[in-house]
Amino acid sequence: MQDFYMKFAIDLAKHSRRIGEIPVGCVIVDDKNKMISYAFNSMKKDHDPTAHAEIIAIRKACNKLKTTKLLGFTIYVTLEPCLMCESAIINVGIKKIYFGAYSDNLKSHRCKLKNYFSPKKDYEILGGFQESYCSQLIIDTLKRKR
Repeated sequence: MQDFYMKFAIDLAKHSRRIGEIPVGCVIVDDKNKMISYAFNSMKKDHDPTAHAEIIAIRKACNKLKTTKLLGFTIYVTLEPCLMCESAIINVGIKKIYFGAYSDNLKSHRCKLKNYFSPKKDYEILGGFQESYCSQLIIDTLKRKR
């Protein structure tokens, strides 16, 4: 199922790129492997610096389920979550984070985040799913913009 959800997230990322956004797609799945929500970056479209795919997908899932917690859920995202998104993912109770491309920009943030959340370490972050394809989507998009 991991491949299916990551491929779906990649399709969302491609759509995000087509509308001029940084190509990131995200899918949230419950503990029964049912897709609950999905989203793609829409910061430019919405004029909202917090409109990352993960944040939008979390908002949609919580709204759909009428809750503020997604305990035991899993998130699939094409790019390693930034500090804002990872904090939101953990605070909402998502237990597994699967991502595609690694972000070099996160090394200092990752140390800070580990220190902040280390006593609560009951979540799992797994990277490198469809990594080369997810990375190439980002690289190609950034090359076009330059």
